[in-house]
Amino acid sequence: MQRRSFLQSAAVIALAQAAGNTMVSSSAFAATAKTAKSAKGDPLLDEWTGPHGGFARFEQIKVDGFKPALMRGMDLNRVEIAQIAGNKAAPTFENTLAALEDAGRPFGRATSIFGIYTSTMNDKRMQAVETEMSPVLAAFQDEIIQNEPLFARVKAVYDARTTSGLNPEQQRLADVVYTNFARQGAALDKTAKARLKEINQRLASLFTAFRQNQLADEEGYTLVIDNEGDLAGLPDGLKASAANAADGKGQKGKWIFTNTRSSMEPFITYSSRRDLREKGWRMWIMRGDNAGAHNNKETIAEILRLRAERAKLLGFKSHAHWILDNNMAKTPDAAMALMMKVWPAAVARAKEEIADMQAVASAEGGGIKIEPWDYRYYAEKVRKAKYDLDQTEISKYLQLEKIREGMFWAAGQLYGTQFSEVHDVPTYHPDMRVFEVRRDGKHMGLWYFDPYARDGKNSGAWMNEYRSQERFRSDIAPVVSNNCNYVKGKPGEPILISWDDGTTMFHEFGHALHGLNSNVTYPTLAGTNVKRDFVEFPSQLNEHWLPTPEVLNRFALHYKTGKPISAELVAKIQKAKNFNQGFSTVEYLAAAIYDMKIHEAATPDGKIDADDFEKKTMAEIGCPKEIVMRHRPTQFGHIFSGDGYSAGYYVYIWADTLTADVFEAFKEAGGPYDKTVAKRYHDLIQSVGNSVPPDVAFRNFRGRDVDTNALMRDRGFVA
Repeated sequence: MQRRSFLQSAAVIALAQAAGNTMVSSSAFAATAKTAKSAKGDPLLDEWTGPHGGFARFEQIKVDGFKPALMRGMDLNRVEIAQIAGNKAAPTFENTLAALEDAGRPFGRATSIFGIYTSTMNDKRMQAVETEMSPVLAAFQDEIIQNEPLFARVKAVYDARTTSGLNPEQQRLADVVYTNFARQGAALDKTAKARLKEINQRLASLFTAFRQNQLADEEGYTLVIDNEGDLAGLPDGLKASAANAADGKGQKGKWIFTNTRSSMEPFITYSSRRDLREKGWRMWIMRGDNAGAHNNKETIAEILRLRAERAKLLGFKSHAHWILDNNMAKTPDAAMALMMKVWPAAVARAKEEIADMQAVASAEGGGIKIEPWDYRYYAEKVRKAKYDLDQTEISKYLQLEKIREGMFWAAGQLYGTQFSEVHDVPTYHPDMRVFEVRRDGKHMGLWYFDPYARDGKNSGAWMNEYRSQERFRSDIAPVVSNNCNYVKGKPGEPILISWDDGTTMFHEFGHALHGLNSNVTYPTLAGTNVKRDFVEFPSQLNEHWLPTPEVLNRFALHYKTGKPISAELVAKIQKAKNFNQGFSTVEYLAAAIYDMKIHEAATPDGKIDADDFEKKTMAEIGCPKEIVMRHRPTQFGHIFSGDGYSAGYYVYIWADTLTADVFEAFKEAGGPYDKTVAKRYHDLIQSVGNSVPPDVAFRNFRGRDVDTNALMRDRGFVA
């Protein structure tokens, strides 16, 4: 998942949701220098300086400093916007769009760090700041979007983009900037603008409430075991992590499994205690759906109503139509057509998997009928029976640090990058590490790694782009992070992860490589600032390098003996590549279909019960009862904690069609490490950001439009 900071440069967010930057333009400097002096000495607003291309001064940041810095940053940005909008000269690319690219840099730095803290260091004090400031920041974004003289200048440059001598990247920037202003209501009348501003402020508060409710249930519910016999079936590494978690909570001698995917999913996969599997599973799927103050159902209902009203104000049939209009898919029907092409084959495969599991359960006796909390447990038994493949045996070769090294090595083989740990860059938490990225001796950027779960940190895994690449006024290197939630073990002992965890690491690192390899002029078009159903493509492609023998033979080393994984075990992994593909595809697609349907169904004056809609949708599409949505509604942060993936969870399957087709290009050539194909992919897709429309970038690489049947082939489904 690619997660941009909550709000970055308001001026740039208004244009393309891009990251804040670091240089102040010479043309704007004279008019704002006096005001900008008030920002000096504030670690949230100051330019990122120092070695390795500069960095945020995390060691100086205090929670109490966020509100005054954000307020001051908005004031500084207002001065710049007023100068651009009030310019008496005729609108040109340089005095309008280029000036906007430079505007809001101190504010962008503050909001970037604000987003980092609200997702990774969100304690009660930080939550209070987030609750207060989120509607204020939303209002400021609308203030810029709804600035009529500013929009008039943007439109003038856009209208003349093909006749005013602009180069292709400048024309692309004009298109992206104008489209984002127009899509967010810049052309509405005053009454509609006022209502839109109210809606956006309220939504910002609701998104914050949703996130904080979900976090509260993840931190507030745990599965505590005080009898060692109740740990039956669990791998040693998982037991050690649970014991360590209990020690950290002052419950030495017990085992604590937290209400996060990295802790609960392995528990329900390996625990032979069916009653405890059910207890843990129910705790996990009920996040945000428990009685009390943290229930998210009413929050969801209001979000849906307001999104529907906003879409109507903006001239769209539904929120889904508004979102898809600016994606590659263009329409909800196109996205649904792809999902429903895959759905029948996925369900058919899932039913085969369920039959295999039921046969194992029946043979054991006890009259067990497979239920959702049994699926992962019995899938592992079938895997072992069919492929002689034990996931716990694989995990002994998957050490967190070694897999990280494997990611670095594969990237070096493909793109010539080198990663070196640095110790003179401050971090916001002692668990973090920082690496400088170079190519051919030249600095490319910084990569931060925040791997462990803790209170105040969102669950799951994601990539953040702290600062986008640019070569606008000068060369600015990107700063990115990968964030995970692995459970720490005992000090000094290697942390063993699952195969799925390893895949997730490669996935999120794919986002990081997308940001680090960016090579464009304007920050709005840089790195991962692409259409939402294209942004997951480079990350999903990068997953394909984990199972290559070249990575496994070098980095899948037994945590005790240090011996590399055997060729026999690698062959078993390759043979079982599509095992349980029915479950994983159905689990994901059920959530994606739900997302699209509920956002098409929502109306400004209706009320939708998220749970009832879930039951209705699953019945309509024939979802097997043994499988629930990967993210049930009340914890579906992708779509209800912000607009980013709303009516857009389909993007993973859309991007995977591109992924499957592109990886076939590697296989058609010299294999996964073919240097020629890797260079073409880097030059034509990975480095161009949004400076080239995504469909054009894909055709430039593949020589044609995507072959969607490549996805069916990759998953082992019949096309």
